[in-house]
Amino acid sequence: MLSNLFLSGSNHLLTSAKWARDRLMPHAGRTARLSAGSFNVSFSISADGHFAEWAGEEAADVQLTVPLSELPGALPNGLEGIMRHVRVEGNADFADALGFVFRHLRWDVEEDLSHIIGDIAAHRLVEGGKALAQLPRHALARGGANLAEYLTEEKPTLLAKGTLSQFSSDIVALRDAVARLDKRVARLKN
Repeated sequence: MLSNLFLSGSNHLLTSAKWARDRLMPHAGRTARLSAGSFNVSFSISADGHFAEWAGEEAADVQLTVPLSELPGALPNGLEGIMRHVRVEGNADFADALGFVFRHLRWDVEEDLSHIIGDIAAHRLVEGGKALAQLPRHALARGGANLAEYLTEEKPTLLAKGTLSQFSSDIVALRDAVARLDKRVARLKN
């Protein structure tokens, strides 16, 4: 079921990306196996550059392995972040073509939604979703700034930016003043 979902979703994206199909067409008939933990999907490249289900038992031309332990750190960077951690084995040209397509293939959510709810509503919904997705990042930044201000101004546990360099300059000035005072005291004793 997951493999059908992967193939359907990938082919939907490939349908609207002629550049990706053009990149895959020279590899028609080649096979690949994508593994991520217990999720495995095997596919081949059709003559028109789409993915086709492949159920062969022999080794695939390219084996793509996604380490699940790396996914949590890679997910915020999207598919490109995940692709940095994928282990690739097999035919170098085919692997390069697949890697390029996976790194650069993007879903145009707004275009798909516009067929269902119209252009304006789709645009507003996507923009609202982007703004909603940014809320946690903005809240975290504001919370961090508030905490830093509290720890530097209200309950001085941390030093504010520039305070340490000012303190260092004040110490150097004090040392110089004490040295001058010592010289005056030494002159008065003589």
